[in-house]
Amino acid sequence: MTIKQLGRTGLTVSDVCVGTSALGSFPAQYGYEVDTETAVATIRRVFDGPFTFIDTSNEYGGGESEKRIGQAIREHGGVPDGVVVATKVDPIPGTTDFSGDRVRRSVEESLGRLGLDTLPLVYLHDPEKISFEEGVAPGGPLEALIALRDQGVIGSLGVAGGPIDLELQYLATEAFDAVISHNRFTLVDQSAEPLLDDAQARGVAFVNAAPFGGGMLVKGPDAVPTYCYAPVADEVLERVRRMEALCAEHDVPLAAAALQFSLRDPRVTSTIVGMSEPNRVEQTVELAEFDIPEALWDALLPIARLGRAGVLA
Repeated sequence: MTIKQLGRTGLTVSDVCVGTSALGSFPAQYGYEVDTETAVATIRRVFDGPFTFIDTSNEYGGGESEKRIGQAIREHGGVPDGVVVATKVDPIPGTTDFSGDRVRRSVEESLGRLGLDTLPLVYLHDPEKISFEEGVAPGGPLEALIALRDQGVIGSLGVAGGPIDLELQYLATEAFDAVISHNRFTLVDQSAEPLLDDAQARGVAFVNAAPFGGGMLVKGPDAVPTYCYAPVADEVLERVRRMEALCAEHDVPLAAAALQFSLRDPRVTSTIVGMSEPNRVEQTVELAEFDIPEALWDALLPIARLGRAGVLA
């Protein structure tokens, strides 16, 4: 794996980041359960492998993701040298309470579950749950995060969400060192292009989540006719079928092209790939290192660029 500077944070991370949403067991979204033993084994395998960046959140699995990562950290005797564990602040489950008090409590919960004294990187998660004005208001989440950073509880701040215009507003505050965008810089949808450019201009790390669009770009549009777990237009399905056929002509897995589409862009610091069992580490390495001829990129990219306007509402 390539190791990169994480924007202006002073941290370095692998260009693949281990996503742990499913690791907390979320069968309603992913269609399968993950038991504690498998989850802990996955993180222990990550600690022994090439990936040095782990992404979690206060809300994943109702806190189970952080708890399981924390168990693996304890069993390992601490976070391995060079590994960065990032988490996110979230409202109380089932609410939109993003008050400063809730943010402080969210951080306390994460510290306890992970068994850490400080958090190297914490994201404001899904800020679209409230208005931007509420997010930056006195007593709101941004003020609380900045105070926690100034106190040394948090190392660096990030914002992780969906709407690109909202994330641009948050970057304009100059408070953030990293930004996560999901499902909006893939072979299907590149509506995050303005955010990529803005982050690069500001020296902010761009972390790209969900390069497979929820499975369509792994199993193909006929097996998974949804993108970001929602139905899409027939035109989108047809575009992915064309890409799938081109990959087959070159004996390249569609998933390899989907992952490397993100990895090959110099504006992307790291790409989050969900891993819920130990063998996903090796599988992801294989996809990242799969030899893709330039002729395939020449054929794929014009089709992919049809998604610059986006496919998500």
